[in-house]
Amino acid sequence: MNAAVALLRQPFAVPALAFIVVSLPLILGLAPPNRFYGVRTAKTMADPVVWRKVNRVAGALLALAGAVYLLFAASAPAADGRDFGRWARHLAAFAAPLILALAGARVYSRRLP
Repeated sequence: MNAAVALLRQPFAVPALAFIVVSLPLILGLAPPNRFYGVRTAKTMADPVVWRKVNRVAGALLALAGAVYLLFAASAPAADGRDFGRWARHLAAFAAPLILALAGARVYSRRLP
């Protein structure tokens, strides 16, 4: 089995990859203000410049969170689904960066004028 297939078999690899892919339009500033996708607050919805700034930072943080998990998964692969301790470590390695990314995006959006 090659390394890419082995990585995709990790518990949270597909969601981590999805966060990276979904964050790319935000990072590149391609997503206009809308009600479905991106950080939607009163500030971001009221001003397209604020929307782009906040969503570029949020997208970068989400992509970083996904990459952090993928690095963890590559360095400590889960052999199978029977080891709850290893699965719990993978859950923590997926959730902690994601929570920090969301918190960072919130802090950044609140600091903007």
